[in-house]
Amino acid sequence: MTDRPWHRRHRVALDVTIAVLFTLVDTVATVLGASWWPERPGTLAWVMLVLQAAACLSLAFRRRAPLAVVTVLGAFTLAVSLLIWPAGALTPADGGQVWAPFSTALAAYGPLFYQGDCRGVRRNRRRAVIALVLFTLVVARPWQPSATIITIGLLRTAVGPLLAMYFDARKRLVQALTERAERAERERHLLAEHARAEERARLAGEMHDVVTHRVSLMALQAGALQMTAEDEATRQAAEELRAAGCQALEELRDLVGILRTEPEGDDRTHRTPSVAGLAELVAESSSVGVPTELIEDGDPALASPVVGRTAYRLVREALTNVRKHAPGARVVVRVSYGEAQVRVAVRNTAPTAVAGGSPLAATGSGLGIPGLRRRIELVHGTLRAGRAPDGGFSIEATLPSYVPTAETAV
Repeated sequence: MTDRPWHRRHRVALDVTIAVLFTLVDTVATVLGASWWPERPGTLAWVMLVLQAAACLSLAFRRRAPLAVVTVLGAFTLAVSLLIWPAGALTPADGGQVWAPFSTALAAYGPLFYQGDCRGVRRNRRRAVIALVLFTLVVARPWQPSATIITIGLLRTAVGPLLAMYFDARKRLVQALTERAERAERERHLLAEHARAEERARLAGEMHDVVTHRVSLMALQAGALQMTAEDEATRQAAEELRAAGCQALEELRDLVGILRTEPEGDDRTHRTPSVAGLAELVAESSSVGVPTELIEDGDPALASPVVGRTAYRLVREALTNVRKHAPGARVVVRVSYGEAQVRVAVRNTAPTAVAGGSPLAATGSGLGIPGLRRRIELVHGTLRAGRAPDGGFSIEATLPSYVPTAETAV
């Protein structure tokens, strides 16, 4: 509140001061013959002088009731004009003067500028314009044609409204620019928040894909070691390692849920292997007891980098799901590279053991297939996943061979 200028913090005092100053100026100017004052003032002249002072003091309410102030000063000016002509009750010392007091210039400023602050007017600009037109007619006295009086009257009542319209337009422009700047700042903040949320989702999705794949391999290798170990100590250590791996996967699922991860796959993680890493994925699955075969047709170089990474993620997620939910199944990974499309298919046979008996089966986040589908749709591909007739499961994706990215443009 103290930061505001003095004239804004003390508007009432300022308006009263202005009204008193204009009253004094008009009173002195009238007595000195600059208006309607007669050479030999009588009782009526003094009464009208007092009424003029009261009318000028109404300027103190020019913000709250601008139309009322115009009405009061217009009524006084009209009364003086009628007393002079045709009544002839007053005879000015100089008949070529404008009978309206100088306060009319400031009063004419109010209706167009302060009407937005006036509760009774309700921004009725039409009413304000009509009032100012009538006010101008009273001040200019067109029924007594005089070029000088009409010109002075028009200037006295027109300068104020013109200034009012200018300052009102300027105020609205500044307000609109301020609101636009504030809106742009809010939008920038929202975009930054959205970008951070997307980055969190992407990182959490990558963490889910990579860590789940590796830890599930560790858990399966520990289980295999437990079955083949000859001494009890090794078997016990392998069991602890397997249990720790399963617990890590469970905690990872909870963490991914907290982060509300929904992988958006913007392919900015250039460290993700491409189709060249498929053979390693297959070898890892075979080493932990999941018989896996890789069949590749065509030239892998036909797949652009983003397509290669997407295919790698699909195979990795599919093999991870087989280890979790289809123990004992055999897997065939088939990748066909063409000039227009890359087709990836991962099919597994029916499991030979009960899937629910594996501790890994309960460690999924439930975001694997949906995340893959979103990634593939980002590169304008299609994904189909579902049960196979033989009781197994099949994941098939069709991707465009070439998807332009910044790295391919180099």
